[in-house]
Amino acid sequence: MLRRLAAGGARFVERRLKRLASPQSVTRVGEPLFSLFGLRPKGPAVNLAHVKSVLVVRVDEIGDLVLTSPFLRELRRNLPGAWITLVVKPSNRNLAKTCVYVDEVLTYDWEFDGRAGVHEMRLLARGMALASKYLWRHRFDLAIAPRWGPDDHNAGLIVYLSGAPRRLAYEGMACDVECGAHEHSRLYTQLLSDRGPRHEAERGLDIIESLGGTVRDERLEIWTGPDDEAYAEKLLADHGRSNGTPVVSFGIAARSPRRIWPVERFAALGRWLLEEYDARIILIGGERDIALAGELTRRLEGRIINSVGQTTLRQAGALLRRCTLHVGNNSGPLHLAAAVGVPVVEISCHPLHGSDLHPTSPARFGPWSVPHTTVQPSAPFAPCKDGCDADRPHCILGVEVAHVREAVELRLSKTLTV
Repeated sequence: MLRRLAAGGARFVERRLKRLASPQSVTRVGEPLFSLFGLRPKGPAVNLAHVKSVLVVRVDEIGDLVLTSPFLRELRRNLPGAWITLVVKPSNRNLAKTCVYVDEVLTYDWEFDGRAGVHEMRLLARGMALASKYLWRHRFDLAIAPRWGPDDHNAGLIVYLSGAPRRLAYEGMACDVECGAHEHSRLYTQLLSDRGPRHEAERGLDIIESLGGTVRDERLEIWTGPDDEAYAEKLLADHGRSNGTPVVSFGIAARSPRRIWPVERFAALGRWLLEEYDARIILIGGERDIALAGELTRRLEGRIINSVGQTTLRQAGALLRRCTLHVGNNSGPLHLAAAVGVPVVEISCHPLHGSDLHPTSPARFGPWSVPHTTVQPSAPFAPCKDGCDADRPHCILGVEVAHVREAVELRLSKTLTV
């Protein structure tokens, strides 16, 4: 009996804490306070011509940040004299801190393991600490969350707590399955509607135009320095790179298991590249990918360069810049490769005729602005329909080694003859 009462009490506390941290509660308290301190001035609808300070919140993954690079560049071009602050997740700070288009890079850690309610309150406390210490002093005219999909990373909270009187996002950011239809819309003053299939890089640029700005350049980019380039040059030289030898990078991991092509198939592809092209194969990835990279290294008897878990994001970008081709799952290294202009063969879990709006769709997240080939399963595996929704490698198992080998051969034939 006592155990049941304790469990019931814990659930009650969790519900109360979660309610206290909800957008409804935060805005109910926040609006009077922000108005009191002069952070909610009345004025015309937002237009870039009137913006002197802007906050951009991009706290999701590596690839998402890279796909935002055209937006950041065009935002700066339209606002040459404005103060621009960028907020990213801590693991992406290395890549963002050298961005030449922003004045300040801050971090917000939304990853926290804890009970419901306690989790939300902890994240609210982190957001308040960030806002009070760094954001309020800038008195931002505008805050933007450029993500199109649901806000799984608490970006809307940071946008709201910034104190900016004008806060913009896509409609999808205001939808939350647990909280209900549009409770998160309270966090914003303007929501953009765009329900058609579009690449995520384009959506950021659409925000610029919706604010009265212009777009001249859609390419991706990353911001490496001389030390990063020197690191990459030395690593390849130490492993005997020779002129004329193709360097092929493998991105064998992904944050979501459904996007991971089996390591034994990467091994078969690697053996073929070693035998047919005498290629230098380099593995790109982070610390969470070390075990997978070790398995592939063993299968290929150490005949590859395993940089996984040993580089910063900028160093990984510098290594990719020296590659002839990148082959990999839909993950951060794929977008880093595209940003440095390297042709890509993407191995996708998204079925050929799946929905272009699905979160695994190459139409939304495929390689942007570089020559590329996407290899996909011809059809989904049951019970998947519009796209792969499994929590393990599933539809991607429909991509055979022969399919990827054909795409790689075609890409190498074009690249090596240029």
